[in-house]
Amino acid sequence: MTKIGFDNDKYLEMQSAHIRERIGKFGGKLYLEFGGKLFDDYHASRVLPGFQPDSKIRMLKQLSDQAEIVIVIKAADIEKNKVRGDIGITYDMDVLRLIDAFTNNGLYVGSVVLTQYKEQPAAAAYEKKLKALGMKVYRHYEIPGYPHAIPLIVSDEGYGRNDYIETTRPLVVVTAPGPGSGKMGTCLSQLYHEEKRGVKAGYAKFETFPIWNLPLNHPVNLAYEAATADLNDVNMIDPFHLEAYGKTVVNYNRDVEVFPVLKAMFEKISGTSPYQSPTDMGVNMAGHCIVDDEAVKKAAKQEIIRRYYEAMCELRKGNGSEAITNKIQLLMEKAGVSIADRTVVAAANIRGEETGGPAAAIELADGSIITGKTSSLLGASSAMLLNALKHFAGIEDAVELISPQVIEPIMNMKVKYLGNHNPLLHLDEILIALSIEALTNPAAKAAYDKLPELRGLEVHSSVILSQVDVGVFKKLGVNLTCEPRYQSKKLFHK
Repeated sequence: MTKIGFDNDKYLEMQSAHIRERIGKFGGKLYLEFGGKLFDDYHASRVLPGFQPDSKIRMLKQLSDQAEIVIVIKAADIEKNKVRGDIGITYDMDVLRLIDAFTNNGLYVGSVVLTQYKEQPAAAAYEKKLKALGMKVYRHYEIPGYPHAIPLIVSDEGYGRNDYIETTRPLVVVTAPGPGSGKMGTCLSQLYHEEKRGVKAGYAKFETFPIWNLPLNHPVNLAYEAATADLNDVNMIDPFHLEAYGKTVVNYNRDVEVFPVLKAMFEKISGTSPYQSPTDMGVNMAGHCIVDDEAVKKAAKQEIIRRYYEAMCELRKGNGSEAITNKIQLLMEKAGVSIADRTVVAAANIRGEETGGPAAAIELADGSIITGKTSSLLGASSAMLLNALKHFAGIEDAVELISPQVIEPIMNMKVKYLGNHNPLLHLDEILIALSIEALTNPAAKAAYDKLPELRGLEVHSSVILSQVDVGVFKKLGVNLTCEPRYQSKKLFHK
């Protein structure tokens, strides 16, 4: 079992208390730029074992009586139907998903802001749709020379031209479907408008990574670089913090580069800057809640290897770049790891060589490895999954969990009526078949009940899997990697 390295309860308590403290520092009104994933931060849960994926939303729920949410989306992202790669939906649809998710968690969503608005037809139509759904919508406009033309930006022709967002709570959480949406600009625009109205307000930033009070090359911070290799983020020592306080802390290049501009904006807006460094702006307490550094290091090193395989597969699909894979290779060297440190890799590949077809391997909590091969009835991932469930339930290998009489008609239907060329069942189809068998087959029922034990385990496939199978593994909480090669030489792969 993965060793716990992070105290989640302590984190929730410290984080909410620190945010309350920051609200008080600014006289009772704080605009908090909220980065990263709010509901499903699986990266954090993988590199900080013990961190719960919904920790951020649970922390906000502790502040629900003080907080309101403002969701930001860039008009250009609506126009070009920008898609969130992790969940496969467009940014405009994700805003609706976020509104529902916040509301279902008892949090108040006050409004949506369309940033860099230039009368884009799709953005105008989306604004109309949101208003029809009962949402308040505000427009923020593109400012020439942003962010360096400070006299224009901090003026009635710059931030002053933006709509003032009406808010009613002391904590305004500004979030977005993804990076580059304009969260920081929205916060600063509000500070300008609040100052004009004589309202005391402040700004702070909540990003989990990099963790400022861990060493620069700590595996957790290196794993963050690997996760953002496509953005070309680079961790670095915060030179402004070192100069102001004589303390070495970690930030990342984009915040460090833009800080002099931000500081000048703060001074232009209110006459003085409340912060002497980009690290000052942050409110992240995660580093104080690590209780087992070795467990955290081990988990983070595994994440770097996973990110390498992910980048290699994207390169094979034609979506990545060699620059990204090369960067992650360097991070692996810094962390002192290689693909040999991911034991399921060799197990899957050796099994594939032995059988002459696709294979998969899963590492159990006790370190043992279970494999699966491709057969006439089952794909490698399905076979591996059923073998693992048998192991958990103490069922003999020879026992059939799903009868061929159940599988074969489904395979025939896929080919004869649904037009599939590959009759083998996807993971979701196998699990549906298992759930049906579980109604009358005690062994299938015992295996089905063990599905939760897959969460957090490591899996490797000797070939790139379909998006359906990848999605099922993700929903089961399995950490999947694949060799960067396809099962066939076809050009079109689902």
